[in-house]
Amino acid sequence: MRPIAAASLVALLAIAACSEPVPQPASAPTPAPAPAALVGVDLNQPVQALGTEPFWGIEITASAITYTDPEGPPRTGDNPGPTLQGTTAVYASTVGDEPIEITLIATECSDGMSDRTYPLTAMVKLGDISLNGCAGSRAALEAQPPA
Repeated sequence: MRPIAAASLVALLAIAACSEPVPQPASAPTPAPAPAALVGVDLNQPVQALGTEPFWGIEITASAITYTDPEGPPRTGDNPGPTLQGTTAVYASTVGDEPIEITLIATECSDGMSDRTYPLTAMVKLGDISLNGCAGSRAALEAQPPA
C-alpha cells in the first residue's frame, strides 16, 4: 500500500508542476495621501509666516523653507513636509547652518501692526531664538493687502 501512495503523491506533484500558475487577484490601488491642510490653508501650496518685533518672514514652498530678517541675507533649506497632528503642523529642517522648527496652529492671529487677520498662528524656533507670528497661504495674503 505504501508504494501506491508514494506513486500517487509523485504523480500529483508532477501534474501540479506542469500546470499554469493560478493568477493572483489584482491589489487595490494605493489611495492618494490625505491633503495637508489646516483651517482651509492648503499646506501643499506656498505658505508665508511673518512676525514683528523683531521683524522676520518665512516662505514655505513644496521644496524649500526660506527665512528672512532685516539683519542678513535670506537663509534657505529643504522642506521635508509637515508633520500634522490635529490642528497643528510642524516643519523641522535647517536653514543656512541653523536648525529651524516651524509650528503652525489653526488659530486666528493678528500681526499687531495692522487690521489684517491670519488663519494660522506661527511659532518658530531658529537655533536658540524663539519667534512668534502669524501665517497663511501666500495666495490669500497677496489677495488681501495690509490695512
